[in-house]
Amino acid sequence: VHLQACGGGLVQAGGFLRLSCAASGSIFSINGMGWYRQAPGKQRELVARITSGGSTNYADSVKGRFTISRDNAKNPVYLQMNSLKPEDTAVYYCNAIETVGTSTVHYWGQGTQVTVSS
Repeated sequence: VHLQACGGGLVQAGGFLRLSCAASGSIFSINGMGWYRQAPGKQRELVARITSGGSTNYADSVKGRFTISRDNAKNPVYLQMNSLKPEDTAVYYCNAIETVGTSTVHYWGQGTQVTVSS
């Protein structure tokens, strides 16, 4: 599975950005996709996730501001980010999860920088 993410950039606080992630390869085995982010000096954290069945979950810090969606059953996946705050500044990574038997495999995109200025 190959993930190609795009859409990052520089925006002022209160602004918006939309990230997109396209998966290619053996996408039939993907159970869910999502976005993680990693700010300097911090651990990578889940931002939002959507399952193949359409269920979503969000980090508390982005609820009500970010929306994860997709065009069809699995691909591509979008992250609409509204009311951005400086603390949203991070490298955002697209993620796909594949369950093989009892094992879970994570695939990662290359990361896209989001910078929110105050």
